Amino acid sequence: MTLEFVEAQAPHLPDLLALILTQGPNEWNWLPLDGVQAHVDDIAHGRARAVLAVEQGQLVGAVTFCLTHDFSRYQSPAAAQREHGYVCEAVVRVDQAGRGLGSQLLKQALALMAQQGVYTVYIDRHEENAASAGMMRKAGFVEIDTFAEPARRPSGSGRTTVCRAQTSPPGR
Repeated sequence: MTLEFVEAQAPHLPDLLALILTQGPNEWNWLPLDGVQAHVDDIAHGRARAVLAVEQGQLVGAVTFCLTHDFSRYQSPAAAQREHGYVCEAVVRVDQAGRGLGSQLLKQALALMAQQGVYTVYIDRHEENAASAGMMRKAGFVEIDTFAEPARRPSGSGRTTVCRAQTSPPGR
């Protein structure tokens, strides 16, 4: 079976929305329908992007991302003036779990952002989501903060962990 990674285009968006809404929900994930739909609309209008894992014509995983200033508090004052990346969603079909697709997709997203000159990327997860923690670690993310966020994390500890990946510009 041939796995390929492609950047999402308009024809992919209905399948991307369906993947997020059917495969993403679990006790750790906060996926409000209106927020997910708005995020897919952002992809449609070029305000966000997505990299997809496709196998035999079927969407098996996706990572969505955008540029933001939302994590500037974790950066130096000079770096905080520039946009940084944020991985919004990372989802793999349940029957594809354990293949390393999530970390491969994250690495693809990091590479696409680096092509745009974005070398600092953030992602967050429920503190207790061990599967996401492993996927993020394998892709080069390190934990930098954990804080209470019960409205967004109603199960378990109710805490969010923020992670950061730092890549280097070419030639460094």
